[in-house]
Amino acid sequence: MRCEGEGYPGSGVELKSVDLNRVIKLLEDSNSNDEEERQLETLKKVMKQYETGLPLKDLAQIFKILNLCAEKIQVQEAFIEPTCEILKLCGLPFLKKKLSDEVNYTPVTLESIAQLGYLMRVPSSQVRIQICKCIISFYHAEPPKKQLAGLHSTSANYKIQMAELGGLAETLVLSLALVENQLAEKLWVLKALQHLSTSGVNCKLMMKAQAASRICSRLNDADPSGQLLFRSSEILWNLLENMSKEEIVNQLSNLECIYALKEVFVNLLMHGFRHYDRQLRNDLLVIATLIAENPGAPMIESGFTKQLILLATFSEVKSHNPLVKGFKLTYSYEDFELKKLLFNMVAVLAKDLCAVQLLNEGKVVLALFHYVKPNEKPGVHDWSVAQYEELQLHAIATLASVAPLLVDDYMTCQGNTRLLMFLEWCVGQDPFFGQGNCFHGAGGRGNKLAQMRYSLRVLRPVVSLCDEAVNLDLCDQGAINQLLDILKHITNKSKEKEDAIVLEIQTDILLILSTLCENDLHRKELFGCEGVDILIPFMKMDPNKLYSGLGHNRLLFSTLDSLWCCVMGCYIAEDYFLEKEGIFLLLDLLALKQKNICNLILGILVEFCDNSKTASHINTWRGKKDQTAANLLIHLWKREELELGVKHDQDGRIVDAKKPLVGSFQEQQGVIPMPANCPSIAIMEVSENMRAKIYSVLCKLGFENLPGLSAKDFVTLAIIRRYLDFKVGEVWSEICAELKEETFRPVTPDEEALKVISEASENVGKMVATLQTEMLESQQHQELQEEQKVYSKIQAIHKQREMVNKSWENFLTRTSNYEALKKAKRLQEKSIDASRSKSRPQNATLHSTEIKGLNTTIASGRLVTIESTPSELTGGPLADTDLALRKLSVRGGALKKIKGVKVLDPFKKDSVSVK
Repeated sequence: MRCEGEGYPGSGVELKSVDLNRVIKLLEDSNSNDEEERQLETLKKVMKQYETGLPLKDLAQIFKILNLCAEKIQVQEAFIEPTCEILKLCGLPFLKKKLSDEVNYTPVTLESIAQLGYLMRVPSSQVRIQICKCIISFYHAEPPKKQLAGLHSTSANYKIQMAELGGLAETLVLSLALVENQLAEKLWVLKALQHLSTSGVNCKLMMKAQAASRICSRLNDADPSGQLLFRSSEILWNLLENMSKEEIVNQLSNLECIYALKEVFVNLLMHGFRHYDRQLRNDLLVIATLIAENPGAPMIESGFTKQLILLATFSEVKSHNPLVKGFKLTYSYEDFELKKLLFNMVAVLAKDLCAVQLLNEGKVVLALFHYVKPNEKPGVHDWSVAQYEELQLHAIATLASVAPLLVDDYMTCQGNTRLLMFLEWCVGQDPFFGQGNCFHGAGGRGNKLAQMRYSLRVLRPVVSLCDEAVNLDLCDQGAINQLLDILKHITNKSKEKEDAIVLEIQTDILLILSTLCENDLHRKELFGCEGVDILIPFMKMDPNKLYSGLGHNRLLFSTLDSLWCCVMGCYIAEDYFLEKEGIFLLLDLLALKQKNICNLILGILVEFCDNSKTASHINTWRGKKDQTAANLLIHLWKREELELGVKHDQDGRIVDAKKPLVGSFQEQQGVIPMPANCPSIAIMEVSENMRAKIYSVLCKLGFENLPGLSAKDFVTLAIIRRYLDFKVGEVWSEICAELKEETFRPVTPDEEALKVISEASENVGKMVATLQTEMLESQQHQELQEEQKVYSKIQAIHKQREMVNKSWENFLTRTSNYEALKKAKRLQEKSIDASRSKSRPQNATLHSTEIKGLNTTIASGRLVTIESTPSELTGGPLADTDLALRKLSVRGGALKKIKGVKVLDPFKKDSVSVK
């Protein structure tokens, strides 16, 4: 502190500095009325001294003075004014001397700002209002007009951060209880909370003090200005934006809050006429919708649900309720938004089964069906075309949630007929250009796809209820043929470009057809060949599209489901599917080895194998690298057992003859004693993997003469063949283990029977293991034999090459060495003489076959054939004569390049060939 008599440089005035400690002591010690003037005068000096702002280093003393003044207000009202003046100073930016002051004085500042909330206890309207103004100034701080030398303002957000850390928001929320009956003070507190609630930290503190419940429950308090409702709704919105919705909704889900919200909403609806009133009304309806999403909220008990249903339907269904008597919505944007919000509220209420009776009484289904038709008369005194389309789509989307809950109302309104007629309009050729601007209108710009999409969304859940009256009525009206026509129309139209909307429409139609045709032969016949022709292209889908994210995977699933429900069991459709090579397509999909579709495809194949023509198709199929169906099934079996952790050796043989099918997880889980009516782990395992289906398909194909299998495949096939025996043995093992676990001893005959069964099962496992070993040994022996054959063939080839080389060497020797030729000739003649018969018939004439003087070692004749350049290359012997010009072709005479000379083996041919 400065000593008395010193001035503040740069302030433009010369003041005596006040000692704050003396001021505190003066306020604490003096209790007489005579000292009041002196105290007030001293406080004025303090305020004058700090009119440019409060230094951080003096905050603790200033707030000590402030608290002393607040205590005196209860006795002496004269202290109200200085208290308010000091609070005004608190609204100015704090001053710091060094940059580090903000950090160093953080604890003091936190404590000081927190004191502002506690000062709300002072029973003075002026002080409370000034505290709120002070807090608001944190967010609208203005730099001081004068600045003391050596002091600088703190950062703009410094006070806001300190308020967050000091818990000011929580204290201020708690102070609402002090100002419940003082409207002006309450409005200022709400204004301060409105600013504080822009921060997530403050919102958390406010929620700790039950801010949402405290504020919402007082929404309907009297306030001619309307500020209370506005500021309260803003605070609630800030809380929703910055905090968990579930936590806020839980605070609002009580009768007091819902009653207040209902009264305010209805009042604004009936008496609000300004643009602002309608906007506020819609904001409150959004909050009410969030509360309605909480199943524990007493919306029905408060009567709010019934009123909201009435407001959502009164435009379409006449009502004599006094609430809507004479009330009419305008065609303004706010009322348009209100209508959409009411539809959304109906969809939310439909999730609560307790509200179904109210939806029935309010004729919600009839009101929503009002929009399931084209907009025939758009006019000036009605919704615009774009608005009607958005309301139409919203209403149909809401109907998809409500119709399955109110099937009787749906049938009373002839829902099937209306939807089928609307779908017929959707594929019609009459001009209609959807705007596609709204959420539900995505993908529907310039077409009717959005209307078709949501109509099918209504039809699909209604059909999936499997209500025979509904489905029979639908089929009697020709729904199957109509849906097939729509599917064909959509598919042909979207060949060039597929999007998520089209794929969803196709998927929904297929699912509807699956539900309608399942277990009904006549409907399957209606699906027939036309339906198969539609399914085939879907099954030829590019596998890469399954991961596009547009919905191709759902379309493929619905296609397979339709195949199972609409084709299986109808021999005409089955045979046509086989003619179209449908089994090949199924196996192509199975070869993709997608875990999520393999089980479904195998189930279809099992059913299809009941058709005698199917086995030949399966055996004929070939996949990549000439893979057969049997090899594919065995590969899937191996992969399944690998995932289950079934124990096999490196060649695939059985390791544990007692548990040849049990996986590691099943073994770790052990045996859990269960009631007789509950399936055991061994039984449940059948439906959880593909092994049972693979076994069933191979049973249909037969285990003999399966093409394209290796020795290891046959080893696995031996296990598959005994799958049923192994599974039966596994179940008996579980029974024995359960008896042991429950320390229950069966009677002696039963115990002996269990022992025999267990031994028989184990013997089957050992027998299969022995068979597998024999297969592998046989395969190994066969491989050795084949290897020996290959080696023998290689040896023969090498020997033949040696003979050819030796013959060639002899030939070269004879042609290059005359003496060798004569020697060869003598040897030849000697050999010929030795081969002749020694006995000669009498009177026989011998003719010599030799030509004397001819030294050749080949069989000689009177003619020698010489192979020279082919005549087609030279043009013949007379190519260069005039005669050749008359006889030969244009190509004659052109001697082409000779690539090589080849001399034929004299032992192979009786003539010399030159090439």
